[in-house]
Amino acid sequence: MITRTLHTLQKARGFSTSTIPRTTSVTLKALGLDSYNLGVYNGKWGGNGDVVESVNPASGDVIGAVQQASASDLNDTLDQAAKAAKVWREIPAPKRGEIVRQMRNALFSKIEPLGKLVSLEMGKILPEGIGEVQEYIDIADYAVGLSRMLNGKVVPSERPGHMMMEVWNPLGVVGIVSAFNFPVAVYGWNSAISLVCGNPVVWKGAPSTSLTSVAVTKILAEVLETNGLPGAICSLASGGAEIGHSMAKDKRINLLSFTGSTNVGRKVALTVQERFGKCLLELGGNNAIIVHNDADLDLAVRSTLFAAVGTAGQRCTTTRRLFLHEEIHDTFIERLQKAYSQVKIGNPLEPGVLCGPLHTKQAVAAFEQGISDVKAQGGKILYGGSVLNIPGNFVEPTITSIAHDAPVVHREIFAPILHTIKYSDIKDAVAWNNEVGQGLSSSLFTTDPERIFRWIGPSGSDCGIVNVNIPTNGAEIGGAFGGEKETGGGRESGSTAWQQYMRRQTCTINYSGMLPLAQGIKFE
Repeated sequence: MITRTLHTLQKARGFSTSTIPRTTSVTLKALGLDSYNLGVYNGKWGGNGDVVESVNPASGDVIGAVQQASASDLNDTLDQAAKAAKVWREIPAPKRGEIVRQMRNALFSKIEPLGKLVSLEMGKILPEGIGEVQEYIDIADYAVGLSRMLNGKVVPSERPGHMMMEVWNPLGVVGIVSAFNFPVAVYGWNSAISLVCGNPVVWKGAPSTSLTSVAVTKILAEVLETNGLPGAICSLASGGAEIGHSMAKDKRINLLSFTGSTNVGRKVALTVQERFGKCLLELGGNNAIIVHNDADLDLAVRSTLFAAVGTAGQRCTTTRRLFLHEEIHDTFIERLQKAYSQVKIGNPLEPGVLCGPLHTKQAVAAFEQGISDVKAQGGKILYGGSVLNIPGNFVEPTITSIAHDAPVVHREIFAPILHTIKYSDIKDAVAWNNEVGQGLSSSLFTTDPERIFRWIGPSGSDCGIVNVNIPTNGAEIGGAFGGEKETGGGRESGSTAWQQYMRRQTCTINYSGMLPLAQGIKFE
């Protein structure tokens, strides 16, 4: 793998070389954290598992350490969560919403240090780190309103003197297994909605972002304790794959929400299904933008840059494939290369930086393998393609030119690699968008109403998120978030996603004193 020196990059585009600010200790202190922290909470703090260090991916420095959960810790936590469920489900939904409102305010009071911790531990730039905490705040606002709108419906009964209705009740304990790339927001989507629906939550965040998990839980726990409620309503069991597997197997978890890779998600789904549990899956994405010849190119270039480079290509909604109409292909590539050349890479806490590091050395290795596969499969590197020879996990955002059906194009690589493909017929571009296994997000840039409505129609994109003239990433909390096919089919956040966290019941009440049977059956 080619590496580029710091001096070369400085000359090319002003690479950030400033020392990472000494904000770690101040940030930890502001969040009630220390260099060593307990990673299990179920009304009290503990932990008897391994001690895992959190490493700053921009420097390789250790930020702090968290004592993970043992099998016994998880068992105790699930017991406490089950007890808390009996208390929480009896509290009226609007009152549960009031608790979530207080959590929202508590999160808002810590938005700056929590956003900095996300940047330090995950590696995304500070505006994105703070924006992620804001996303939790936003979904909490949404959940508070939702707590007064968990509506059922009245269904006309065919029998005289009968009332039939549909009601929604709390499901039970909800397990949440979240990934490193959104260590706050994904938990927020699940927990805020789950809580107003009447369910306690047990959270296992990514081991590499355990400090963030502990910090968030401390904020929520204080709200619960202030209100005299069981802390186990917002339980935490930090840990690795073994804890996640145990959660998938355990019948005490009524719904398991899993965010991660398709390969692991497939195993999770099978494990949960074996016990006839419920699971909500948010898995891989291999998202595409199509730019037609009538598109606003300025808008499309800026959108592609954010969608492909933002979070260093580590969003599930990152754009990984770009289909360009042959009439605008060369112009678009030229403009996109220029935009890439102006992206500042470096310390994610520094103003002006747009691309931070990859999260781990394993991610860097996956980037390198991806570049090697592009070349081996007949593709070309149009921009970037290098690992940066400096401390941290930095790579160059990369643009390739390759065939739409090359195996590397069909594989999700969690790194800033953008594959570009030329097309002449929009029908081909839509078919290529749909030909991959994943089905999360997609976007078409055009000004033609017919193309827009065909794109969002039955023969258009097969993804769960179908956009027009905006990027594939940056979803709002008001819509249901999720995808089809190997993305898992789950839906989180807005719309009717709340229904996955509740038990749906059809209730018929006979107030007639008679016993007429449905379908006119006589049984006398």
